[in-house]
Amino acid sequence: MALNILTFTAAAVPFPSKIFNHSIQPKIPLQLHFSIPISTRHLSVPQSSTQPQKYVYPDPIPEFAVAKFKTELLKKLSKEKETFGDELDDVVSVCAEIFNEFLHKEYGGPGTLLVEPFTDMMVALKERKLPGAALSARASLLWAQNYVDQDWETWTSKQLRQ
Repeated sequence: MALNILTFTAAAVPFPSKIFNHSIQPKIPLQLHFSIPISTRHLSVPQSSTQPQKYVYPDPIPEFAVAKFKTELLKKLSKEKETFGDELDDVVSVCAEIFNEFLHKEYGGPGTLLVEPFTDMMVALKERKLPGAALSARASLLWAQNYVDQDWETWTSKQLRQ
């Protein structure tokens, strides 16, 4: 049980009864003190022993995002037939595989898009001696910057409405 204490303190200050031929009432300063109740329930658990809860984002439907990524990247890179030739499908497959791994393991929602998977795409394409490594990685990064967070927010807002 908490106890609230309200105290009044008054002190009389002596003043002459007349100043400039006007009567003045003595002024009494009034001080109010109020104490806030402290409950013993709040003090029973030390604050250092409670961990803050970490928010975990729901899945961004990686399969949908990867399928959309693959389709859009194929459409974008098909404009560069002289660069990719017959290896366009292989290039897109390598990029989609790395993008899929990133979405499943590292992506955590808006603001968590990293550059590493796109540099990994460029390195993997160069290691496999596939054409257009830099162009493919750049196109992949630009697509992801424009659509991944936006699609994720659209999907999660639909999930919340259900």
